[in-house]
Amino acid sequence: MLRNLLRRLTKLLLWFAALSAVLVLALRWIDPPGTALMVERKVQSWVDGKPIDLQRTWRPWHELPNDLKIAVIAAEDQKFAEHWGFDVSAIRQALAHNADGGNLRGASTISQQVAKNLFLWSGRSWPRKALEAWFTGLIELLWPKQRILEVYLNSVEWGDGVFGAEAAARHHFKVAAPYLSRQQASLLAAVLPNPRAWSASRPGPRIQRRANWIRQQSYQLGGSHYISQLSRRAPDWWPQWPPLP
Repeated sequence: MLRNLLRRLTKLLLWFAALSAVLVLALRWIDPPGTALMVERKVQSWVDGKPIDLQRTWRPWHELPNDLKIAVIAAEDQKFAEHWGFDVSAIRQALAHNADGGNLRGASTISQQVAKNLFLWSGRSWPRKALEAWFTGLIELLWPKQRILEVYLNSVEWGDGVFGAEAAARHHFKVAAPYLSRQQASLLAAVLPNPRAWSASRPGPRIQRRANWIRQQSYQLGGSHYISQLSRRAPDWWPQWPPLP
């Protein structure tokens, strides 16, 4: 009986691994119509009796401004181009900080946030963390960095019911995403740690200081040059075709 149970559990895990890998690979080319976080927010609004209208319009990579791309990297994950899904040094620092009794600090990379927002539910349980690690590994293996950042910018939450750069730009600044200024991009990046409590269009002194710091960091990272190099990077296992003559 135990042997049969283990066999069925093994088959279930193998099916899950295979299907999740196929799903992640498909999303390398197919733009996801929504995210698990969007579903969660909608269901939560029904439970609370406060319906919300979800706002989200997909913008492809070439229509997203470089100022916003580099701003969110500077704010959220400055080792984005170097790591393979997990910033080990940041995780160690966060664990040490939390162990000392400080305010709870996370160390999620952009890749981890994509995995969590796209496929999982909110929370800090170990099963969710394990699934987050699994999907993060698949994303880093099967997607180039450009695709990871594209999906992130089209899926991240920027206010109640506001998802993605296009909806955020229109909600906060009344412009389309391609027309965001450098300052507006830095303000959007500055509120990402807590976008439902902080406003990019009505920033307080703390957000203004953080936006200034993000602009400085964006310049030090290389700005548009950093993004152009990022666009050329593909996973190591992808075929390396010789350049055309």
